[in-house]
Amino acid sequence: MTYPLPQEMQQHTYAIMDRVEDSHWWFVGRRAILESFLGGIAEEVRAPAAMLEAEKSVRAPLRILDVGCGTGANLEMLAQFGAAEGVDVSDDALEFCRKKGLKVQKGLAETLPYADETFDVTTALDVVEHLDDDIAGLKEMHRVTKAGGHSLIFVPAFMWLWGVQDDISNHRIRYTKKQIVERLEQAGFRVERATYANFTFFAPILAGRTLMRLTGIKPESENNVNVSALNGIFGKIFSAERFILDRMNFPFGVSIVIVARKQ
Repeated sequence: MTYPLPQEMQQHTYAIMDRVEDSHWWFVGRRAILESFLGGIAEEVRAPAAMLEAEKSVRAPLRILDVGCGTGANLEMLAQFGAAEGVDVSDDALEFCRKKGLKVQKGLAETLPYADETFDVTTALDVVEHLDDDIAGLKEMHRVTKAGGHSLIFVPAFMWLWGVQDDISNHRIRYTKKQIVERLEQAGFRVERATYANFTFFAPILAGRTLMRLTGIKPESENNVNVSALNGIFGKIFSAERFILDRMNFPFGVSIVIVARKQ
């Protein structure tokens, strides 16, 4: 998160996130998809760097920043592509990260505590939707990204999919692909790819959230809906979307993935 939350909500949501994000099907599947996208980004960023540093015996690792790093599971995944560090406004989230040995510091997405053009890759993974001024946050990501570097953005899709998790996470918006692309372009990025994701579970999630609205029955947190016997299977099904996304874009889904480049 990249904005102040009531302390009781902050402790509640980050404790749940830290407990479930290594095993819950949603987090597992999302990381698999993001890992696939990051593999392509890393190759593209490294190619010109390799030409410039061909005479060096050791190439410097990519510098990666995860904006709104939360409790750190994504940072651990990002570390396989380079020197990854995170920034978040929540002391609770940062404490979870530090216990895992991750490099993090406190800061707002709208005023990142880094110099211009510091990072080869920046990420905001289910973060931009939390910001009061999402364009300001994206402009800051653009500022700290090196020329020719990339940003990977993951946001929730469609306001009519609004659910319990949007409420307790204090989301401001769920985007259409057109909306998030326009905001990235206003921030100065050139969007190289934008696609919906979580196409597989779109229908059941829509049905579940519609039923909650009609009945008024809601779980304490959708992160707690961890259908134990099926959790592993759901995670594998969601993860398998990465193979399709390697070849095509989805016309709709629960989320949106965007790859943007700083010219």
